[in-house]
Amino acid sequence: MLPPHRDGSPLDAPLELDQLPSSREWERQIAYLDRDGVLNVGSNEYVNAPEDVVLLPGADTALGRLRRAGFRICVVTNQSPIGRGHWGHENLSDIHQRLRSILQSGDDDAVLDLILYSPYAPWENSWARKPNPGMLEAGRQLLDSANSNTESEPRILYDREWLDRPDESTSVLVGDRQADMGAAESHGVRGIRCDSSLGLASVVDSILGDGND
Repeated sequence: MLPPHRDGSPLDAPLELDQLPSSREWERQIAYLDRDGVLNVGSNEYVNAPEDVVLLPGADTALGRLRRAGFRICVVTNQSPIGRGHWGHENLSDIHQRLRSILQSGDDDAVLDLILYSPYAPWENSWARKPNPGMLEAGRQLLDSANSNTESEPRILYDREWLDRPDESTSVLVGDRQADMGAAESHGVRGIRCDSSLGLASVVDSILGDGND
């Protein structure tokens, strides 16, 4: 099993969460978001450096709206440049730090609660790499554990080992590729495919409905 990686910490380290806006109670809904083509502009040559991060129009406000509506945000992104040997984990961390900074400069509530990534090349056949659901499985367990204020490291289970799966009917995955939709189907969560040139802002209304932000 090749597990997901977590930005900024070991995967199974306890996760500390910022309060949701207006200190509202979390009702366990998660917005699983692909990164490139959903939050920032993607590239066939990859996003290779912090200066390559260009936010898609309205992504910051759309993200803030989701959190104001009670969603926790879990980014789930395939990052095969690491497995292909183009660059390493530290560079990806710098890219994510830049993304977080740009998002919150546009909307204070546009917080990424958790970023998970698959560093593996496609031929490594990792359960973490979309269209497999490993990142979504880990994200759900990490966020649930953090919400329960458990100080011990969560034991993350995958695939058939994870028997006590929660209802994901109030959660959603947003992505711009078929691999994202495959991960959503495997995880049992609603998948919404967006245009990669428009991103999250183009689908946030359909996620929230009227009057939910």
